[in-house]
Amino acid sequence: MTNARSIDRRTFLADLGHGVVALAIVSIAGCSPSVVASLAPTPGATGPGPSDGGPSTGAAGPSPAGSSPGSDGVGDVGWERVNLGSVSAYILVRGAEAALIDTGVAGSEGAIEASLAALGLDWSAVGHVVITHSHGDHAGSRIAVMERATNAAAYAGAADIASMGGIALAAVGDGDTVFDLEIITTPGHTPGSISVLEPTAGILVAGDALGTANGNPSLPNAQFTDDMDEAKRSIVKLGGLTFETLLVGHGDPIETGASSLVAGLAVRA
Repeated sequence: MTNARSIDRRTFLADLGHGVVALAIVSIAGCSPSVVASLAPTPGATGPGPSDGGPSTGAAGPSPAGSSPGSDGVGDVGWERVNLGSVSAYILVRGAEAALIDTGVAGSEGAIEASLAALGLDWSAVGHVVITHSHGDHAGSRIAVMERATNAAAYAGAADIASMGGIALAAVGDGDTVFDLEIITTPGHTPGSISVLEPTAGILVAGDALGTANGNPSLPNAQFTDDMDEAKRSIVKLGGLTFETLLVGHGDPIETGASSLVAGLAVRA
């Protein structure tokens, strides 16, 4: 992405000193009301966002998925799915450093820690926490995660920051990069929804801008989407990108030919 503003931890801390608020990125496609009911209040937060009514995508607990981190160079990128049953978070790894995309429902920090351990990492390796949107099943463990990932900076879309209290969040959007990940503004599901693109490995983490079902990308859950017309425009935007792997909050990953499938959905949407 040209003219990108790269945000690292040093920049993050410097910005905080000048009064900039930081935020974490959370991804939501559809959550069960019972999930939201289980969310514990977090200090300084305005309360969990609405949940979506999407089906469970598997048993709770860490679930290795996709490529493992490369061992022949620090430029290699691997990913790990943190399968929490009704929603998934993801860990992207480059060398000995990791970025966590979304934090799951409240109480998900143990599953995230187990997934880090499966990669041979611990909380000290987490340098970035990106929250795709403010719904409670994607941002519910943000405080517990940041208490453990003491080396990390957290990021989220500007329009969703006010809905997430308790941690410092840096606002990010189109033109920004975090951990060499391109931030894509994808509003609609929530006003501040963002997606994350790893262009070299061809990995898109879409949060709830997209779901998946039966091996194909799908629209976000309309019941819990703020503006479906805007969400469809965001899907058209994502359909113009190039990536092989699609990772979403609700639904199984698509590991081959994902961008062409999203482009097809964009035409139909």
